[in-house]
Amino acid sequence: MNDERRQTILEHLDEFRWRVVKSAIALVITSTIAFIFREWILDILVQPYKDIGADGELIALKPTEAFGSAMRLSFFGGVLLASPVLLYQLWAFVNPALSKKERRWTIPIVTALVILFAGGVLFAYWVLPRGLEFFASVLDVKFQLQITEYLKFVTLFLLVFGLSFEFPVFLYAAGAAGIVTSEKLASGRRWAVVLIVIFAAVATPTGDPYTLLLMSVPLYLMYEMTIWLIRWTLRK
Repeated sequence: MNDERRQTILEHLDEFRWRVVKSAIALVITSTIAFIFREWILDILVQPYKDIGADGELIALKPTEAFGSAMRLSFFGGVLLASPVLLYQLWAFVNPALSKKERRWTIPIVTALVILFAGGVLFAYWVLPRGLEFFASVLDVKFQLQITEYLKFVTLFLLVFGLSFEFPVFLYAAGAAGIVTSEKLASGRRWAVVLIVIFAAVATPTGDPYTLLLMSVPLYLMYEMTIWLIRWTLRK
């Protein structure tokens, strides 16, 4: 029995290793592609900075700063491009533990994960100029940013929103597994609001009330939509 259990654990570890290797290969390939288009990616990420009418261009204060920024852009672009593969590998690792009936959810769930991640990134990009404008208006100072700090802020901002928008899939999966019901989720709305606000306060890069509100509102709306989906699609 112990040998069988040990073999099962080793098989899971080997499966996990290969999933990590495949994810790493995909990330290297997509990051290389993103490096080729690094100037184009930079223009997209800098556009919100230009939209608020900030004076001056982004500046570099160190000789190696431009190279480091290019690497950050490449990795960020690589994560976005490889997100379908990364999310599929994550779900494929869990897949063997599911029943044959549950495995039929693989394509819909991975598709939903990819769409919600992309939606979160796009939503964050849309609200980014408003957030920058809010920060720039706090004090009457010249708003000129260092490229490293700006890219660090923007990429983290976009990725945090993208990942946070994934939570309805896991909530729906919990409903499909019978862990929660639409009635329990509906009765726990107050706690949901508190937990969402706490999560937004911890997860947002800035922690300011404006960004917290921008993340909390769509997350709560998705919470309500998930309740409706569980109620009407999992009645059987």
